[in-house]
Amino acid sequence: MAVVTLKNAILSLFPANTSDSQNEPLLGEDSTGNAGYAARDVQGLESEIESNSTKTQNISEDNQNQTVLWGLFEKVDPRVMSDIIIGLSDGLTVPFALTAGLSSLGDSKLVITGGMAELVSGSISMGLGGFLAARSESEFYKSQVRKEKQLFFNNKELLEEELEDIFLDIGMSETTTESAIRDLSKSPKAMIDFIIRHGKGLEEPADGRQVTSALTIGLSYFLGGFVPLVPYFFTAIVQTGLIISVLVMGVTLFWFGYLKTAISMGEDCSLWMRVSEGLQMVLIGSIAAGSAWGLVRVIDTN
Repeated sequence: MAVVTLKNAILSLFPANTSDSQNEPLLGEDSTGNAGYAARDVQGLESEIESNSTKTQNISEDNQNQTVLWGLFEKVDPRVMSDIIIGLSDGLTVPFALTAGLSSLGDSKLVITGGMAELVSGSISMGLGGFLAARSESEFYKSQVRKEKQLFFNNKELLEEELEDIFLDIGMSETTTESAIRDLSKSPKAMIDFIIRHGKGLEEPADGRQVTSALTIGLSYFLGGFVPLVPYFFTAIVQTGLIISVLVMGVTLFWFGYLKTAISMGEDCSLWMRVSEGLQMVLIGSIAAGSAWGLVRVIDTN
């Protein structure tokens, strides 16, 4: 009893401290600091989540835009797209180099006259080349079809051996191969078309392919070559026209290389690859124009 009385007397001497200690959180003052740190951590985490969400949204929008762009180009005949790229590749490089070289002579009229003459002759030449290439492709396709038709009626066993080689190369079993050959043998057209497409790797050219190729390549060359010539129409000083032409062509060549790679390689093409191809086009155009300018300058000086 005396011990209890003594204990109560001692505790009564520190009523405030005891009360504070009982009401005080277990972690004391540090809990407030830790709570502040925790709050800041939560805020930082929320900011990071929001930032990542924004980046993800931007990436998603970029991918969506690329998908839409690729979808538009996907509707175009690949051969026509190839002709456009061929025409623009030469049109953006050759006339640019020529006009840059002629500009070193210091006469805007000479640059425009020579540039237009080159554009017309170059477009005709490129278009004619596209026409002849398409005609050769069509003639080769028809010759292969005639050859396979002769084999079908004169030596069908040899044609079946070609089919067997095609099926075995792609990993088909002998039983499936025999069944497929038997089914294809019932239709000469189906059999020959299969061999031409999958054995020879040839596609039947579209009707009017020669004319389409000629017009596409020729017009693409003319439009691409007209770009570096435009500044000279609006500047009295040829050096000013050259500077503007170089700046315009630098941007044009970069975007041409960028888009050309994106179109030809599709959605799997990385950003770095597209940018590097754009820079490569700028480098090629710069070397061609610089070489032409320097050569004409040296010849004119001598």
